[in-house]
Amino acid sequence: MSYAETYARWKADPEAWWMEQTAAIDWDRPPSRALFAENAPFYEWFADAQVNTCWNAVDRHVEAGHGDRIAIIHESPVTHTVRKITYAELRDRVASLAGALRAKGITKGDRVIIYMPMIPEALEAMLACARLGAIHSVVFGGFAAPELAARIDDAKPKAIIAASCGIEPGRVVHYKPLLDGALELAHHLPDFCVILQREQEVAKLVPGRDVAWHSFQFGVTPAECVPVEGNHPAYILYTSGTTGQPKGVVRHTAGHLVALCWTMKNIYGVEPGEVFWAASDVGWVVGHSYICYAPLLHGNTTVVFEGKPVGTPDAGTFWRVIEEHRVASFFTAPTALRAIKREDPQALLVRDYDLSSLRALFLAGERADPDTIHWAQRALGVPVIDHWWQTETGWAIAANPLGIEHLPVKVGSPSVPMPGHDVQVLDEGGHPVPPGTLGAIAIRLPLPPGTLPTLWNAPERFRKAYLSHFPGFYETGDAGYIDDDGYLYIMARTDDVINVAGHRLSTGAMEEVIAAHPDVGECAVIGVADPLKGQLPLGVLCLNKGCDRDPAEIVRECVARVRDSIGPVAAFKQAVVVDRLPKTRSGKVLRATMVKIADGEEFRVPATIDDPAILDEIAKAFAAIGYPAK
Repeated sequence: MSYAETYARWKADPEAWWMEQTAAIDWDRPPSRALFAENAPFYEWFADAQVNTCWNAVDRHVEAGHGDRIAIIHESPVTHTVRKITYAELRDRVASLAGALRAKGITKGDRVIIYMPMIPEALEAMLACARLGAIHSVVFGGFAAPELAARIDDAKPKAIIAASCGIEPGRVVHYKPLLDGALELAHHLPDFCVILQREQEVAKLVPGRDVAWHSFQFGVTPAECVPVEGNHPAYILYTSGTTGQPKGVVRHTAGHLVALCWTMKNIYGVEPGEVFWAASDVGWVVGHSYICYAPLLHGNTTVVFEGKPVGTPDAGTFWRVIEEHRVASFFTAPTALRAIKREDPQALLVRDYDLSSLRALFLAGERADPDTIHWAQRALGVPVIDHWWQTETGWAIAANPLGIEHLPVKVGSPSVPMPGHDVQVLDEGGHPVPPGTLGAIAIRLPLPPGTLPTLWNAPERFRKAYLSHFPGFYETGDAGYIDDDGYLYIMARTDDVINVAGHRLSTGAMEEVIAAHPDVGECAVIGVADPLKGQLPLGVLCLNKGCDRDPAEIVRECVARVRDSIGPVAAFKQAVVVDRLPKTRSGKVLRATMVKIADGEEFRVPATIDDPAILDEIAKAFAAIGYPAK
């Protein structure tokens, strides 16, 4: 069946189509129907089912006779180790960890924060929570103590599972001191913390609060899978909010299982038993969906990669991993490819490896620029597929569905909407615009299974952030257009969340940190184009009157503050000091205009600006630090 036929079948009867897809899942009690719309626009899928995620991701493959199949390959060039865990071993390890958590009082509905690097134990912690019906919230290990504390206070976990450290090229990242610092800042405290001691750094445990990963499992009874309702939250994943307050995206269990299982064959084109590799982090949505859950649900082998695209040890690392583990389908961010391309522009290192197992390369996390796609196509000789989705959606809104039909690739487009997504491009009044016309990208409600039904403990914030601007639609926050062939093009964000190397970060959160500096009277942070990371934050500072300190020293202090508060992941390294920010007469800072100045794009002086002369000062300040780069 072609893509067009598949999409048409879904659109003709969405509920019947989704009920067909439930056949891929083992149910304790099958759903009686697909969509539950009684509380619209808060829609739920398969809400009356009973099911367990861990059973579907692990146990059922063992029961089906595939216990010897490799479930996880831990490929760690930073520690020079490779570990392989079979499905049978994974079941036993997860059941033991879940039993130990249960013995400490963790039950269905309790929250557990996971703060771990790219190691198999991170997946085991996620699956152990799922086994008990506990709700996990994974926090990216690169986040600083204040960011972790904010998530602790919002999720109110009964337990935190962490590692003693993470490992970066040339350095050890001290996770336990960051966790201890977060717990000093947080208002909510967990009952206990489980610490996995890594040999690279043994952390000091706090008596009465901290327990060691291995010793607290000693002698416990392994836990069985606990069935949960279809609308039971599987996890909370925090994403940047424009206010600086993180938004807790909720994922309901049943829809998550059905949607992710469908994508492995139909989008990524892999069969059970094949090796699938998503080079991301468990702290991001890609790590949730395509390192942990989807590959295991589908019976694939998933690669957990603890390294970097360059420097561990060189720009051939990705190709070595693909050769050694016979990776069939590979998923990474354009930023990673750009880093490799910069180190190896002629793709000479690719020739050193046998990549015959690889059938496709998938890109997501940010817009894939044509140069990078063309480089990868020439280097690898396989389809290079850009696809588009969000933390909120959990899986692809638009893609080239290789498992259904390999559609013609249009470089610059993530291709076409997937079943479940009625994608529209709207003008400011909410009316559809003609093909080729730029507008706000929105998805007609209801969103499909596997997407967010709400935000954690914030239904009104969910409504305001996503549903209020265009009634009857989910507002993606992205702008773009659809061409005459139905291909979607994503052109820009419509808010102030910037995309640094595939990581969505709030400029508002950075502004809050900088504004707290005693010498800064006012500031703005904008996202400027960067050839490697897609975007980088650039600060524009106005100092308090009477401040006679060296502006360069103040900039250095602001850079350090952002690093300490948000973490190195923010990549905040540059700022300029100016007399005034460009504003409208109503006081709105003209961020979009400053972005165009920094990127060297043409712009119109806004009619509402209070003083056009300030734009010349901004341009001179940007030029002094090398913007526009071109």
